Amino acid sequence: MFRGSHITRVDEKGRLKIPADFKREIKFEAKFYITSTDGKIAQLYPLEVWERKEEKIAAQPSMHPSVRKFLDITSYYGQVVEIDAQGRLLLPTLLREKAGLTGDVSVVGKLDRMDARLAEEYRKQVEENPITPEDEDALAQLGI
Repeated sequence: MFRGSHITRVDEKGRLKIPADFKREIKFEAKFYITSTDGKIAQLYPLEVWERKEEKIAAQPSMHPSVRKFLDITSYYGQVVEIDAQGRLLLPTLLREKAGLTGDVSVVGKLDRMDARLAEEYRKQVEENPITPEDEDALAQLGI
């Protein structure tokens, strides 16, 4: 499981250094599917995790508008990449440019994947959107 948040950098060639704590959690092959659903946050899925998601998608009606939209967007931004010997992932150019992923980046654990986004934007989003009593109630209803 990927947990926590780490600041790292995207170098001038677009390579994201995977934080050491997260590298220790990579139990799958060294391939990732990097994509986005909004063009702002890079979602880094171990390829095995993404393939399980694809199996669920394939079981849905292919003409369902939400399935088609999801596939269009995640394919548009998506690319399979391998971790290099220095523990870096090359972010897809289109996604890197759209999301402005250069310099300091937060890599955030999301249990079965990692998200990468501009560190300052992530800080602002977390500080401006604290957990509310309504969120606590909703989480309690989910048993969390």
